[in-house]
Amino acid sequence: MAAPNIVNVANIMATSGYLTASNVMSNIAINSIGSNTVVKINTVLVTNYSSATISANVDVFRSGSGYLMAGGISVPANSTLVVSGKDTAFYLIEGDSLRGNASSNSVAYISSSYEIIS
Repeated sequence: MAAPNIVNVANIMATSGYLTASNVMSNIAINSIGSNTVVKINTVLVTNYSSATISANVDVFRSGSGYLMAGGISVPANSTLVVSGKDTAFYLIEGDSLRGNASSNSVAYISSSYEIIS
């Protein structure tokens, strides 16, 4: 089932994903093939805890392609950038993943709050 009907849901599980960003795209949240779920992404934050501005990328990886939500976006020193908030929530269907990276290793966290719906 690629995208379950979410009109009559049985379960909604709240969770979060965290990533210490490197310069390699890495998973923050995954909706595995065969999960029979849909994942509703509520927020995506990039936190730069270094003393220099960095750039960050966040994408949805689907069917072998990354679709940028934030591409090469500047995150000032010691600050947090809201990539997506509850007013811009989106869904991951089966096989999708939410990924991110930063221009410098180990100077940023990328976090996401989401709901697993089945």
